Amino acid sequence: MVLAPDADALEMLARRAIAAMPPLFREHLNGIAIQIEEFASEAVLAELGIEDPWDLTGLYEGRALTEQSIWDSGGLPPVIRLYRRPLLEEWVDTGVALDALIAHVIVHEVGHHFGFSDEDMHAIEKDMTGS
Repeated sequence: MVLAPDADALEMLARRAIAAMPPLFREHLNGIAIQIEEFASEAVLAELGIEDPWDLTGLYEGRALTEQSIWDSGGLPPVIRLYRRPLLEEWVDTGVALDALIAHVIVHEVGHHFGFSDEDMHAIEKDMTGS
């Protein structure tokens, strides 16, 4: 019997994905928390206009670096939330390696932290994976 990867395994893969990023990005990610949850909350889904909780695999919560100021203080650190069950479902449905899938989601969410466009995030992912 094979068990689905637990939250700790997904967090390990997420941290590996961050460690594989170019140094310029990694140095700005030290304060970002990674949290693994089974699904997004109903409030989060409603805020994003998503009806099906299986449709959301990750979420960045925080202000983009482009919107931060040295005068900011007392705010919560940025968080990347990964939603375990939707990620595992996508993994099974697509056949994509779980580490590659997690890396893809992490790159996308980190892109929000940096204020990048989808094209920028695709280029970063391509540099990381070579494809």
